[in-house]
Amino acid sequence: MSRQKTIREPIEIQGKGIHTGCTTTMRFLPAPPNHGYAFCRIDLPGKPIIKALAQNVFDTSRGTSIREGIAVVRTVEHVLAAVLGCDLDNIMIEINSEETPILDGSSAPFTNILQKAGIVEQDAIRITYNVQKKVYLKDNDKDVEMWLVPDDGYRISTMVDYDSKVLASQNALLKSVGDFNSEFSKARTFVFLSEVEMLLQRKLIQGGDIKNAVVFVDRMLSQDELDHLATVFNQPKVDVLKEGVLNNIELYYPNEPARHKTLDVFGDLSLVGCRFTGHIIANKPGHKTNVEFARMIQNQIQKTYGIEIA
Repeated sequence: MSRQKTIREPIEIQGKGIHTGCTTTMRFLPAPPNHGYAFCRIDLPGKPIIKALAQNVFDTSRGTSIREGIAVVRTVEHVLAAVLGCDLDNIMIEINSEETPILDGSSAPFTNILQKAGIVEQDAIRITYNVQKKVYLKDNDKDVEMWLVPDDGYRISTMVDYDSKVLASQNALLKSVGDFNSEFSKARTFVFLSEVEMLLQRKLIQGGDIKNAVVFVDRMLSQDELDHLATVFNQPKVDVLKEGVLNNIELYYPNEPARHKTLDVFGDLSLVGCRFTGHIIANKPGHKTNVEFARMIQNQIQKTYGIEIA
């Protein structure tokens, strides 16, 4: 049987939040057995703790945000994906503002520092729950479908289709938790150019630039528009590359968007709050449906095994 794991020693990382633009320092700390994943807002009175659980999600606008009482942590999915990808069961994450740093738009920077901190086994058995019945979610408004079918391991199949010349249908398959760091952690967040101005108006990408998001150009641009984008992204110049993305970014994989969507599903489903087996199939997933699906899986595990995940 597998044992629970945490990190060997504390380690920290700093960067801007993509939506707030504020500089954040996060410090990862070892945690005792059966602790799970949690954040601590050290900048607030009493240093409140927010458990990384699906029932604590309150917002899924362009990211997954959790809250307990007045304490909020925004855009947690990339961090949680790295924590799970490093096969950790217990960790405390101290943070001195409300949003995690975006860094390069992937989970890789978090994965790298967690590995640097070291992974250690603990004197406690890891319990993995076998989901014995199919779980199904359909969102007609978003054209999303998600399944979990019984499986001895943990796999995620993801399909996306944006009906665009620069980004059409793609798919990706995560075969196991152990494959995440090498095959998926580097996949970066992405956005269509047509969304950028709207997101800026809504103050949702204040910390974004061409270095931490892949921007797909889905319409023709004038030179004036390119110059304006250079100003927005703090670059001397921007151009459109042959792949239909803005310059300064080279895709790591032809299906990087599908891999990033898989990363998001992986991170969001860690909010179930326990290890479980199954083959997740996600068609056009997003944070809202990921979290709804996490709650459905959590409820089924609680009902089947007579436990409370809190």
